[in-house]
Amino acid sequence: MKYLPLNPEIFIANRKRFVAKMEKNAIAIFNSNDELPDNGDALYPFKQNSDLYWLTGIVQEDSMLILFPDNPDKKYREVLVLVRPNELKEKWDGKRLRAGEAQEISGISTVIWLDTLEGFLQPLIHLADTIYLNTNENDRKANSVAVRDYRYAEEMRRKYPLHKYMRSAKILKELRAIKTPLEIEVMQKAMDITEKAFRRLLSFIRPGVMEYEIEAEILHEFLINRATGPAYGSIIASGDRARTLHYVANNQVCKDGELILMDFGAEYGGYCADLTRTVPVNGKFTKRQKEIYNACLHLHKYAASMLKPGISVIAYTDKVGEEATKQFIKIGLLNKSDVRNEDRNNRAYRKYLYHGISHHLGIDVHDLGTRIEPIKEGMVFTVEPGIYIEEENMGIRIENNFWITKNGNKDLMKKIPITVDEIEALMKR
Repeated sequence: MKYLPLNPEIFIANRKRFVAKMEKNAIAIFNSNDELPDNGDALYPFKQNSDLYWLTGIVQEDSMLILFPDNPDKKYREVLVLVRPNELKEKWDGKRLRAGEAQEISGISTVIWLDTLEGFLQPLIHLADTIYLNTNENDRKANSVAVRDYRYAEEMRRKYPLHKYMRSAKILKELRAIKTPLEIEVMQKAMDITEKAFRRLLSFIRPGVMEYEIEAEILHEFLINRATGPAYGSIIASGDRARTLHYVANNQVCKDGELILMDFGAEYGGYCADLTRTVPVNGKFTKRQKEIYNACLHLHKYAASMLKPGISVIAYTDKVGEEATKQFIKIGLLNKSDVRNEDRNNRAYRKYLYHGISHHLGIDVHDLGTRIEPIKEGMVFTVEPGIYIEEENMGIRIENNFWITKNGNKDLMKKIPITVDEIEALMKR
């Protein structure tokens, strides 16, 4: 890992929160992700299972966690399973965690090796009445491959068919949505690195620069500040390409007179930042660009003011949609007839704002959390309204990240330049 060691109390606290939700005399087992093949003999870079990371801080492949809080032997109430270090393999693939190192990262005192697991686990299963197994219950998932969690669930049901089985993911969806202050400290680090990258770009962008050159500047700033890398594929979209929400080709020239939409964020310590800014390639907004930008900024501030405990994401999105309708009339995108005759299932404003306003943020960019239940204190959301105008070859989006507090929220990106005047002044300088 590139980042500095995190406080193990993050993961100790997360495990305590999970264990408190378990049934009596139950055991919970968590697996790492698979190593996935690329082409030839290559593998894709390993990405740890988000739930296992949230509970342990361990990023190494072939790792497992066993939680059995009612185990009569206190030593085995928390067990971390690691692949045994192998001298020959380490010559090829690099160092693997030793037990002491894993203990420092996770705060788990008992570490066993994977090659001893079978004989160790069976007696624990026989003691337990209920087995918690994990699956990916992110509402946006696309599982076309039978990943390890699902294969392991099938194997356990075959071996132990008479036990009661429960879903860890149902608990984790609730818990991971609420960030502790220790987690926020790590997220803030990711956001501070992201700020540095954006400020770097304001003195770099100019007519004629390639989108991929801007992407390279972002990656450079991330890595020299110990980020693992981008939290997701950076979107660097100049001109009309900004209307493509997940544009990642980043291979075109940025032209004089265009706006460039940049959606990027650093990953630090396993946690993500997610920023979007739209700036003029030549450093100066036109009158019309400024009008549209300020309308988007108004929506951003309005949405942030609505984001507080008690409202659901769906209800909040509807309220922002009402405000978007007013703004789009004001800037000439809609008229009252458009609104009067709109399809209530496909509102008129959706022609120019065709995505959601907010999503949960954390270890995953689109983190676990509900859209239906009321927003709660401790959640972290993006706020990212956009305005996309095909007729004007223009797309604008403005995005910051907010931590929900008891009576409102805290903007974790409040230091990042956002107004027209701030952006123009920094680009001029």
